[in-house]
Amino acid sequence: MSTSFTLPDLGEGVHEAEILKIHVSPGQEIKEGEIILEVETDKAAVEIPSPFTGMVSRITVEEGDFAKVGDVLIVFNENTVEEKSATEKKMSPKKTTASLTLPVPASPATRRIARELGVNLRDVPPTGHGGIVTREDVEKFAAAENVETAEKQEKEQTVPELSPSALPDFSKWGEIERIPFRSIRRTTARKMSESWSRIPHVYCHDMVDITKLEEFRIKHKEEIEESGGRLTLTVFALKAVVAGLTTFPFFNASLDTKAKEIILKKFFHIGVAMDSGSGLVVPVIRDVERKSIRDIAIELHKVVTRARTGTLSREEMSGSTFTITNTGPLGGAGFTAIINYPEVAILGMGQGRRQPVVTVDDHGREKIVVRLIMPVVLGFDHRVVDGADAIRFLRLIIDSLKDPDELLITMI
Repeated sequence: MSTSFTLPDLGEGVHEAEILKIHVSPGQEIKEGEIILEVETDKAAVEIPSPFTGMVSRITVEEGDFAKVGDVLIVFNENTVEEKSATEKKMSPKKTTASLTLPVPASPATRRIARELGVNLRDVPPTGHGGIVTREDVEKFAAAENVETAEKQEKEQTVPELSPSALPDFSKWGEIERIPFRSIRRTTARKMSESWSRIPHVYCHDMVDITKLEEFRIKHKEEIEESGGRLTLTVFALKAVVAGLTTFPFFNASLDTKAKEIILKKFFHIGVAMDSGSGLVVPVIRDVERKSIRDIAIELHKVVTRARTGTLSREEMSGSTFTITNTGPLGGAGFTAIINYPEVAILGMGQGRRQPVVTVDDHGREKIVVRLIMPVVLGFDHRVVDGADAIRFLRLIIDSLKDPDELLITMI
């Protein structure tokens, strides 16, 4: 007799994980709470603790393997597994501790369907291999409960996946190398495809004179660094965006196509897209409206550090209402960003460059001066917001960034 430990559901949208490190070996005694595996899934490395005390009988995966939710990872000697409490024994004498602790084995797609149909996965009889609840199981259970209408709505909003086209044999023309399409890169590709296929993107481009803002940033740069932060343009953009979102709340929303409703969010959690060194990640700065420039500079610096070391948690990358992406430090005149679904807008910032600008003095005389100009682009979901409001929203952000005094006045 044995007890199997399967890969649990590690979060929304995750259906598989790469085994980074195995912390146990066959014959080893482990205690509840001890780390037994380290996996990489979505955009973060995740340590998995043992849900019980027992002895490792067999390990069915190796480091570098990919496992899907519900796949068996480790087999324990059932006779050595200590049940957590007498209460659990009384509640389910025929179940092992593992079955009481782990979530119902099911893919993220199946879990999503269950939520949309109002089905509790624990009520659904599984028919999949190893006791996994399949999509068909959920749909059959929902039909029996007279929720055909909800099921039909779910199917209508599902984005069909296109079958991949067959590729030619490139090796007949020269040397090639095949690199696994995995982890962060594969997750990024999935999310970008989902966003681009679901959202009708429209873009609004403009320029912002950040000469005064840069002078302000340099003036206060050292004191912020002494506090453990970094005063970057992204810090100011976070406050400027929140000022815009309070005036134009539809940019802080999500579209629920199933319910035919626009969800206006009363909180301001801003995602900051950044290069982690191993791929794109979007950590979230929460409650930006409640934090000072100094607080944000310190928090953002800590987040950037964790992103580069791969220690960001899934929670730190969840719940954003709007996203900012700043490619300025990398160079480039401008770009168009893909909206971070299910948000409805994203602000892109390019590299600030000194350029000649025509100005007019109080007497109407024109002259050419050198100013620091930064390109900005606002991508938005045209189903939720219109172009006129997008221009007004972007102009408010521009006005806040071009004058530090204006930014301080608009801060809430």
